[in-house]
Amino acid sequence: MRIRNLSFSSRAVLEDPFSWAYELEDLGYSGWEIVQEGSQCLTDENLPCVRDIKETTSLELSIHLPFSDMNIASLNPGIHNEVLRQLKYCLQMASGLVEVAVLHPGYMSPYGARLPERSLQTSIDSVRILCDHAADLGITIAVENMPNFPKIFGQRPEEMLEILERTDRKNVGMTLDVGHANTMGLLDEFVEKCRSKLSHMHIHDNHGEHDEHLPLGQGNIDWKKLMKSLSGYRGLMVTEMGSLEEGRQCVEYLKSL
Repeated sequence: MRIRNLSFSSRAVLEDPFSWAYELEDLGYSGWEIVQEGSQCLTDENLPCVRDIKETTSLELSIHLPFSDMNIASLNPGIHNEVLRQLKYCLQMASGLVEVAVLHPGYMSPYGARLPERSLQTSIDSVRILCDHAADLGITIAVENMPNFPKIFGQRPEEMLEILERTDRKNVGMTLDVGHANTMGLLDEFVEKCRSKLSHMHIHDNHGEHDEHLPLGQGNIDWKKLMKSLSGYRGLMVTEMGSLEEGRQCVEYLKSL
């Protein structure tokens, strides 16, 4: 299989979070997704390094907005306002570097679970606010479908489509996370129903029960079938791996299809 628009992301990187990006093109990647967690968060101090990578390579950059301790569906006003403040800051820092920012749609707290529609509306209102902020920066917000996990939004195609429709912004799209969809047993349904909404993709494997983030070909996803069904897709496909070695394995697997 001819590989195109393949990007690499690793949440596992905790030390020296940027220098390995220079190796990605040699491995067969044309993009890099910077996970806004821990040492990978963009700061005034590390921005020059990231700009150097962008200027001296051909890598297309994207960011994954932070998700640890971040809930855009929070019904606690103080927490919710702080979450939005931090997400806006991340978007501002990425201005001029990326065109896509991945966003988790939030989850229901114990209180929020008693008010599910209010929690969902809060999530949608948050996506709108972030889209409006991102529009001035030339960034699309790509809301990601979620895995089989309790009380989290965006697990089913219909809910993802509802979120996008009710957000009603030109710069909102969807990140199809293939591994997440597989844990729900809904991968084919996601491709069929959400194909026209895709701005971005995350690709990793699992055995259909847990979000294992295995290299491609090490779980039960039919990658040949999936790639055929997405033959017209032109956005980035981001392998979310634990190491560059696992990223290399993904490239070799795709070449073998």
